Amino acid sequence: MPPFPETTQELTVGQLSQRSGAAVSALHFYESKGLISSRRTSGNQRRYSRDTLRRVAFVRAAQRVGIPLATIRDALAELPEERTPDRDDWARLSQAWRGELDTRIKQLARLRDHLTDCIGCGCLSLENCVLSNPDDTFGQKMAGSRLLPVRRSVESSE
Repeated sequence: MPPFPETTQELTVGQLSQRSGAAVSALHFYESKGLISSRRTSGNQRRYSRDTLRRVAFVRAAQRVGIPLATIRDALAELPEERTPDRDDWARLSQAWRGELDTRIKQLARLRDHLTDCIGCGCLSLENCVLSNPDDTFGQKMAGSRLLPVRRSVESSE
């Protein structure tokens, strides 16, 4: 691809891909999810404003730390006139996401620490298994290797 002139105000999807490091398919996906936007030329080709580079960088950075796309989209939508996020926006949003990330880190550490307990076990007991039953959510209901649907008998009113 030829060098990108600094005076160009819009990028093709290929140029945006090359400059951002995101695959063209990822950029199309981001657009379908409302994370970035483009305009269409008379030939129906996508054109992205240069500030889309920063939006893509923001999305990719948030994804790398485990933030779901829906949460990223909501954060971008909160910006005035859906402008491109800047350093202050990232600082504010990353602080807001910190608690969620801390919770995930604790869950992942617990899974990592108990993963070797499951190798070769095969039970996946809902009574004890940290993988199948995090925080023992099923422990108060019943024990066993799986939950079977509870069948309610329907009595006829005859």
